[in-house]
Amino acid sequence: MQKSETKKTIAVIGAGISGLSAAAYLAKAGNEVHVFEKHNQSGGRARQFATNNGFVFDMGPSWYWMPDIIEGFFGDFDCKTSDFFELVGLNPQFEMIFSDMKMAVPESFQEMKVLFESLEKGAGKKLDLFMNAAQYKYEVGMQDFVQKPCHNWMEFVSPKIASSALKLDLLTNFRTYVSNYFKHPKLRILMEFPVIFLGASPKNIPALYSLMNYGGYKMGTWYPMGGFYQLVLAMQKIAESQGVVFHFNHSVEKINTEKGKVSSLCINGKKYQFDAVVASSDYHHTETLLKEEQRNYSESYWKSRTFAPSCLIYYLGLNEKIPNLKHHTLFFENDLDEHIDAIYGNKKWPEKPLFYTCCPSKTDPNVAPPEGENLFLLMPLAIGIDDEESKREEYLKVMIKRIEKHTGVQNLQSKIVFQKSYCVSDFIKDYNAYGGNAYGLANTLSQTAVLKPKIKNKKNKNLFYTGQLTVPGPGVPPSIISGKIVAKEVINYKCYTNEKTI
Repeated sequence: MQKSETKKTIAVIGAGISGLSAAAYLAKAGNEVHVFEKHNQSGGRARQFATNNGFVFDMGPSWYWMPDIIEGFFGDFDCKTSDFFELVGLNPQFEMIFSDMKMAVPESFQEMKVLFESLEKGAGKKLDLFMNAAQYKYEVGMQDFVQKPCHNWMEFVSPKIASSALKLDLLTNFRTYVSNYFKHPKLRILMEFPVIFLGASPKNIPALYSLMNYGGYKMGTWYPMGGFYQLVLAMQKIAESQGVVFHFNHSVEKINTEKGKVSSLCINGKKYQFDAVVASSDYHHTETLLKEEQRNYSESYWKSRTFAPSCLIYYLGLNEKIPNLKHHTLFFENDLDEHIDAIYGNKKWPEKPLFYTCCPSKTDPNVAPPEGENLFLLMPLAIGIDDEESKREEYLKVMIKRIEKHTGVQNLQSKIVFQKSYCVSDFIKDYNAYGGNAYGLANTLSQTAVLKPKIKNKKNKNLFYTGQLTVPGPGVPPSIISGKIVAKEVINYKCYTNEKTI
């Protein structure tokens, strides 16, 4: 990334993944960068906490997919992930529990083909064809399509993207696309599962996102020893090595503007001036720090958007080992579409929920006491719904019963020695998340690329936005990319003129 012509003093609001990424790239270009974070640690949704009785919990992301994108960030700073943490491949990558069977997805792609063939004749070969097409989408999508700032559609007028348009399957929905390859319902659910991370039903997600299957299943599911937070710590160290200064327990309370640019930030009751501001905080919340006429979008705009789900999370510390449970387990005994409809249609607590468990102590002895187990439960939910503790507890009991049935362990509740819930209102309180969303905006076709919220404020030329509510979208690798995209925009823009640097 090129050096800026003029050194700027830049504020980054929020030390989440995109904020860490943006800060590191901005400082590398020779700018003075200050990160202001309301919490006492970096990471945002990827924070971590430890208990007095020996448990260490990652609070959010737990799927380490698209390792090449993450490795690319470190490569830009002449480092490798292995300089900071140890990555181990998971085998099986995860297990899916259905009402009548369970399916362990192996690390080896050849073994995965055997699994597919065992369920549907010819499906092994079809998986090869699917992944070849997905690899093409991944290479074009992640290297070209998602790297654009998306100011306008002209950015996508290139021979490579034009020649790839049909192969990217932008106008085919993901569910139809998968059904063209596989007929067995379990295989279809298995292939549809990754796009749930994108925040919408498979029937509303472009088939382009089969690249998720390649970035996950084909490239493998990994785990950083010590927890996902090791990635956050490593990114913070990279940023600090470039000269970034972090200010924890510092909340940005107001963005002051004058003559078409941000003039100062009010932080913990004091005013500070900067040449440019990058908001990694929740986009909608950031805009509420501005006067109404200075905002990019109205309240009616945000109400009209399709948001990715919120979720109910439980962090559980158990006093004994739980057999028959993998590092990642998906409990899909109930109907996927019914649960999706509860999120996007009826917007209510699901009657027959699906949920996910992560048990990192199966891989990492450092996240639980020697005889204990670290258990993370996650159930996707509609945004904006009531989440009183009694309702949370009701669903905890439902999930516990299904884990007991699967593992054969009796009275699992009595083995819990630490318990903490996290839900819609917590996302609002901790992250100012619109409606309590957990994953940003859904990657539907009408909210893709240029149709996402803009990375630049239209009224103030030195205010920029990054993170999961703008391009390229939700997830850890996209957030890293988002930070890099916005850093380039700031570096290449003279904040006090309308000229571009050369």
